[in-house]
Amino acid sequence: MDHLIYTSLSAMRSSLARQTATANNIANAQTPGFRADMAEVQALWLRGGAAESRAPASEEVLAANMTPGTVAATGRPLDVAAEGETMFVVQSEEGEEAYTRRGDFQLSSSGLLTTGDGRPVIGSGGPITLPPADSISIDAQGRISIVPAGGDASQPQEVDHLKLVSPKGTDTVKGLDNLFHVRGGGVLPDDPNARVKCGHLEGSNVSTTQALVDMIEASRSWDTQLKLIADARENDTATAELMRLPE
Repeated sequence: MDHLIYTSLSAMRSSLARQTATANNIANAQTPGFRADMAEVQALWLRGGAAESRAPASEEVLAANMTPGTVAATGRPLDVAAEGETMFVVQSEEGEEAYTRRGDFQLSSSGLLTTGDGRPVIGSGGPITLPPADSISIDAQGRISIVPAGGDASQPQEVDHLKLVSPKGTDTVKGLDNLFHVRGGGVLPDDPNARVKCGHLEGSNVSTTQALVDMIEASRSWDTQLKLIADARENDTATAELMRLPE
């Protein structure tokens, strides 16, 4: 009976991994620029002797769904939507470069430009810090201009430039922090052809309907494996009863 039990246990671990990925997608259904996790399950057939009757399940997050989210006009000068495959560069918790499509930029009390979840945005010379200003604007090439406090509105001053990159041709992977990283380390080069749209915001590409269906399927799979383990226990008990010698 151990064949069935261990195979069912591996399937339960896969269902749990699927639930985790699906829950993360649902939790970020309203997160700007979020890319949904893509998980896949497969049977791992064992080779050699009696083990060939076993096929444990394996499920893991393989990649992120890079389908663009819906872009909506907000009119907010610090909302920026990246066009094409362009990504923004932010600073990760480890102090390294990471990449995101999240463009709901905020300005802290110290003038540091961050994403909505507090990641410092990287510019041409590192994290972007803006001086006090009456207005801020970002053009299609990512150039940041301000009208200094009390300055002439007709003469904006360029103060920095968003670092824009493209992952095309580079193996990138999505981390647990929901940011993209170059697999094995390294950084992406600047993309001179990258373009953004100011006053617009890209939404998440998570389909909540599909995510709920995935969650229900994973839950049913879990229940099925529990029933198989219970059946295996009953069969084992019945076999032991048959083998018991009469007193």
